[in-house]
Amino acid sequence: MRKALRWLLALTVLIGTLGTAGAATAADAAGTDSTTDIKERLLSIPGMSLVEEKPYTGYRFFVLNYTQPVDHHKPSKGTFQQRITLLHKDVSRPTVFFTSGYNVSTTPRRSEPTQIVDGNQVSLEYRFFTPSRPAPADWSKLDIWQAASDQHRVFKALKSLYSKKWISTGGSKGGMTATYYERFYPRDMDGVVAYVAPNDVVNKEDSAYDRFFAGVGTKECRDRLNGVQREALVRREPLEKKYAAFAQDNGLTFNTIGSLDKAYEATVLDYVWGFWQYSLLSDCDQIPADAKNATDEEIWDSVDTISGFSAYADQGLTTYTPYYYQAGTQLGAPTIRFPHIEKQYIRYGYQPPRNFVPRDIPMKFQPSAMRDIDTWVRHNARHMLFVNGQNDPWSAEPFRVGKGAKDSYVMTAPGMNHGANVAGLVPEQKALATARILDWAGVASSSVQADPQAAKPLAKFDAKLDKRDVQREMTLRP
Repeated sequence: MRKALRWLLALTVLIGTLGTAGAATAADAAGTDSTTDIKERLLSIPGMSLVEEKPYTGYRFFVLNYTQPVDHHKPSKGTFQQRITLLHKDVSRPTVFFTSGYNVSTTPRRSEPTQIVDGNQVSLEYRFFTPSRPAPADWSKLDIWQAASDQHRVFKALKSLYSKKWISTGGSKGGMTATYYERFYPRDMDGVVAYVAPNDVVNKEDSAYDRFFAGVGTKECRDRLNGVQREALVRREPLEKKYAAFAQDNGLTFNTIGSLDKAYEATVLDYVWGFWQYSLLSDCDQIPADAKNATDEEIWDSVDTISGFSAYADQGLTTYTPYYYQAGTQLGAPTIRFPHIEKQYIRYGYQPPRNFVPRDIPMKFQPSAMRDIDTWVRHNARHMLFVNGQNDPWSAEPFRVGKGAKDSYVMTAPGMNHGANVAGLVPEQKALATARILDWAGVASSSVQADPQAAKPLAKFDAKLDKRDVQREMTLRP
């Protein structure tokens, strides 16, 4: 899979939101063992080392490195250091295992399930995202099973300290990661909360996305977006001159994708997708209403604001090479049609992930990988919650649960985008989802067990800790 804007993914680093209700006491929050400080206990784990500790009221926050095998099939064939963060509250509280599927944030943050259960949070950087990359990098060891095995080893290492219930979570690629972890190690976690997790089962069948874009939002909004996108291609020549000047001023190069022309078209073709991924219907009034009569500057600014003209430059792609590698080997990449744009204006179409990975890195797609995950989830899901956004393009191909699933749910937040979460669900579903998360974590009160509609997050909202890290990342990904 590939596409999707750029305002991300530290966004998935916090899909945490609203909260209310009583939290544990500050004394509990400081949480240390009665005989040994938690930092000492962490550093007594073989392979664990401290990068730094950062203060945060009511918690202790550690940035750590953990020694992992490059190949879990052959642990003796080399190791690398994988970065971890730990938001420690108390060993008596449940623990949430978070991954974005990308880099890990080294700023204290709390995911929504962590706020709901008032627990600890372990966050893991995905393998091959720097600095958690083996040297030299054997890219064949970047796959979903190896990554799940990373999580499994971290869980086993920390379970003796954090012995209460564990829940895994993540948003977007992080939600996919939590799902894959559950598929390969179903006995580790007590529950899974996967936000806006795409499920591209058949890579070559993407008509669901075309249907999505034909009906999302309102016709007026779709017409505005389609008009700007088409006009940006009609005016390719003058706008590419502007792009060349922009690239020169910012030191951008295009060796990986192959040319400025390819990068320009790829950026423009992501425009409509990018809007719906990170904007709301109410934001449509910011889109030029009459694209044909808009100035070049207005067209440029709109595309740059939503898609970002640095996205397909080498400098924008490099950080996300691991993602594009996985999209082109296992995850898949959606391809959409553009019925509102005449064929003569589109030279390349939606380009495959292979175009975004340096050619010296070999890639071969494995079509069975996502079929296996999808089949397993449908028939074996247990204590799993999938939260999608109604207006999120990535939710056009969602995970589904079948008859074999137990205590598992798929819920959709009305009107929400790629930032959809439990807080955005309709009240009845919001309460049910919260109640199930509390129950899976072993902290549901008797009143919540008797009436799920009474369920609320256990920790109070913290404006800094529960802040979404929305940074404008120039790359196309979930």
